[in-house]
Amino acid sequence: MNNMLQGVFEDVLVGNKDEVENGVILALETCIPADEILNKSLIAAMTEVGKRFENGDLYIPEMLISARAMQAGLAILKPHLLAGEVTVTGKVIIGTVKSDLHDIGKILVAMMLEGVGFQVIDLGTNVAPEKFVEGIQTYNPDIVAMSALLTTTMQNMKATIDAIEKANLRDRVKIIIGGAPVTDDFAMQISADGFAPDASRATSLAKSLVV
Repeated sequence: MNNMLQGVFEDVLVGNKDEVENGVILALETCIPADEILNKSLIAAMTEVGKRFENGDLYIPEMLISARAMQAGLAILKPHLLAGEVTVTGKVIIGTVKSDLHDIGKILVAMMLEGVGFQVIDLGTNVAPEKFVEGIQTYNPDIVAMSALLTTTMQNMKATIDAIEKANLRDRVKIIIGGAPVTDDFAMQISADGFAPDASRATSLAKSLVV
């Protein structure tokens, strides 16, 4: 790998936001293509972060730091990527379900998804079923990602899936769910397409659903 790209890769791994920004700018100035910087530095680094998390070598705070460093680099790259019409992995709308205001897990999942090449539209917290339906109609995503951090709000995942089915949109999207009280069994009960217990496995799941 080019030394400059390797440097950005390593700075993302350790979460050095300022160095990531400087490295991306320098790489662009030396005419390294934006998609090459994206794939070989940012996406590659976040993939490695995910592996290290799953192996127990990194923890959630460290993942967040790396993800924020990645996002800083991505913000610089985005105008160049759009100009070059770089193909994205897929499109995801994500939100915490109605009556639930927790967002740390959702934010981390959104960052990790962006880190592996997805276009992510974050609907925020306390997202009503009809807002998810509107999101599908507006953004035409490949995946709908929902989170719930309370047992009392888990049923709003089912209400959202019911609303998506009622709007005849269910066959247009894959639905993934997550959050502390959520389980694989619950995902099957409400006819979601998958469950992930953490941000790293959420990205792997999302990638498997758009192949």
